[in-house]
Amino acid sequence: MNILILGSGGREHALAWAVKQNPKCDRLIVAPGNAGIAAIAECASLDILSGAQVVRFCEENAIDFVIVGPEAPLAAGVADATRAAGILTFGPSAEAARLEASKGFTKEICDACNAPTAGYARFAEAQAAKAYIRRMGAPLVVKADGLAAGKGVIMGMTEAEALAGIDEIFGGAFGAAGAEVVIEEFMAGEEASFFILTDGVNALPIGTAQDHKRVGDGDTGPNTGGMGAYSPAPVLTDAIAQAAMDEIVLPTIREMARRGTPYQGVLYAGLMIENGKARLVEYNCRFGDPECQVLMMRLGAQALDLLQACAEGRLDQIQAHWAEDHAITVVMAAKGYPGAYEKGSEIKGLDALPEDSRNMVFHAGTAAKEGAILATGGRVLNVTARGETLAEAQARAYAMVDAIDWPGGFCRRDIGWRAL
Repeated sequence: MNILILGSGGREHALAWAVKQNPKCDRLIVAPGNAGIAAIAECASLDILSGAQVVRFCEENAIDFVIVGPEAPLAAGVADATRAAGILTFGPSAEAARLEASKGFTKEICDACNAPTAGYARFAEAQAAKAYIRRMGAPLVVKADGLAAGKGVIMGMTEAEALAGIDEIFGGAFGAAGAEVVIEEFMAGEEASFFILTDGVNALPIGTAQDHKRVGDGDTGPNTGGMGAYSPAPVLTDAIAQAAMDEIVLPTIREMARRGTPYQGVLYAGLMIENGKARLVEYNCRFGDPECQVLMMRLGAQALDLLQACAEGRLDQIQAHWAEDHAITVVMAAKGYPGAYEKGSEIKGLDALPEDSRNMVFHAGTAAKEGAILATGGRVLNVTARGETLAEAQARAYAMVDAIDWPGGFCRRDIGWRAL
């Protein structure tokens, strides 16, 4: 098969790494890719938000299968365009991707199918939102309704913080994503990620993970896109996962089908777990980043078979096979992230590190220039390892971190602490 993966981050490097191991993969192109991806696949310059451009590229390069990595092309309808052109595609339609693109829409779906989630209210105007906050009192969670690149969520632990969040969102901090806000009750508990493939009818759970959102050790400091993750997540027991399937995921899939907008792709359910019960925090319509890195590390070559079965509507004929092990990824970020950070610093020592089924550095924000690897983003590398135990995987990952020579970068030193 000739395969095209859309995206340029650590998630797409992990997907490419897993797909490449499968003997079905003849030619692998990633658009636009990054320096790490370029070492294992062809990279192509392409506007991945343009369905027409993607379709034209697929036709010119005899692409058999398109895997859409990030949320923005899904929300822009790229999967609709490739499907309409008869190209096998992994990823939901723009209408189905509203499960991530609109927090209010997700709440509406939860209401329709009685899926347990936080109580909420939705506002298109600041004064009414503020009046609601004053009436309800803190703590509350204030969210921009639309896609805000993993940001746009403000924890209003005090009334003043919640009110300031309204000003921030309606003040344009998140652009068009902040045209509306959703205000939710604060849910206590421990958050974990549950990944399910669905072809619109069938559903197949493919793993659990837990990430560390805050920038500092001990889960302190501002929220980020994720500073590391591990899989499996012990808090998401088999019993809780089964209840989440029965009460949240399957009802959502049925409701989307009932509306004539079946969901096909990966459904990433962010769950808040308290006293053995799960409630939905949010859905994402793509693999998490950095959760994808630990999932792919554990799935390996079978990932392509699973994604293909999902796209072809035959998930009921396949199973995911797991090694009884653990994977962890440590994000190395540019100093200053998630605030202002410098770009262009050189990273050395990567070529001396092992690259195999148990040790891998996935690139997230890198470029190659004159033989050097340069940091081009905030989150730059995902140092990933597997082990028989989480402690073994953690030790292996941090040994690789310590071998990387990058004075311009930093990482958390406690990824996996909740489970350990």
